[in-house]
Amino acid sequence: MEELVKIREVALKYDITARTLRYYEDMGLIESVRSEDYAYRMYDEKALKRLEQILVLRKLNISVKDICRIFSSPSTEVVLEVLERKVAGIDGEMALLQELKEIVLEFIRLIEAPHFPDAGDVRLLFEKAKGVERQLAAASGRETGPETEAVNRMLEVTEKLEKLPDIRVIEIPPVLMARSGEADLDAFDHWFSSVDTRHYLAPRDFLWFNARTNRFEWLFALTHGMEDTGGFEVFSFPGGLYAVASAIDGDEIPKVNAMIRKWVEQNEYFEVSTPANDPHERYDMGHIFTPKVFKEQTGYHLMDLFVPIVLRKSSRS
Repeated sequence: MEELVKIREVALKYDITARTLRYYEDMGLIESVRSEDYAYRMYDEKALKRLEQILVLRKLNISVKDICRIFSSPSTEVVLEVLERKVAGIDGEMALLQELKEIVLEFIRLIEAPHFPDAGDVRLLFEKAKGVERQLAAASGRETGPETEAVNRMLEVTEKLEKLPDIRVIEIPPVLMARSGEADLDAFDHWFSSVDTRHYLAPRDFLWFNARTNRFEWLFALTHGMEDTGGFEVFSFPGGLYAVASAIDGDEIPKVNAMIRKWVEQNEYFEVSTPANDPHERYDMGHIFTPKVFKEQTGYHLMDLFVPIVLRKSSRS
């Protein structure tokens, strides 16, 4: 009998999240299997080989959409077209980066000049830099939409620095929550999706990986007097401070999560929650906040990533 690998083991081996694996499966790139005695997804050797191919292409910054085209085509024409387009894009970006370099050098020469500052010259340089930035966005094929990050793209190429996403700090109050526990996540999703949430603005469902039980859990905040909990365990969610940023649901999540943590590390007021500085059991969480119509129109969801934080000792009163 062919050996099957559990989803958690695959995620650890390839340093990706289980949600990313489910995303690839939803896109039709890989297939999982379910055994009669195990409720979670498992993967055979064929699926792992396909996953390795996907990860190589993603390292080359090939879009998931193009990867789907590559694997659905019986010939090499599509992969050649995608790679040739990638080379052309790199050539274009290199030319734009060279132009940006010249702009920076021109700034330096201007500042070193004895007549600095000449407001007219400075304004022209800024306008020129702005035009190149717009060209760089167009060369990346991402002129519009939440994923437009021209400056971040430039910094990725130069491997000098990464632009941090917009990060906000929020405080979630303590609340009773139901959690999936040992139950199948799909069963929990079916239950809480049937609950009427039309009169509540705040997010009520979150997904986290419980390090104590070594499993993913789905959480759902209960309202006062709510009696139907679907038979799922109810626990006291401690709430607290979280650093939050948005990511495209899928393989962008680990990158944005790492950026949030980098931001917290550089912040003088906060630090990431750990058992050493936080008495409460809190883990990184995710919440998809886009409606179904957004996914239908764009092909993806946006997810808020929550990293638990606490005040640094030096900042506590």
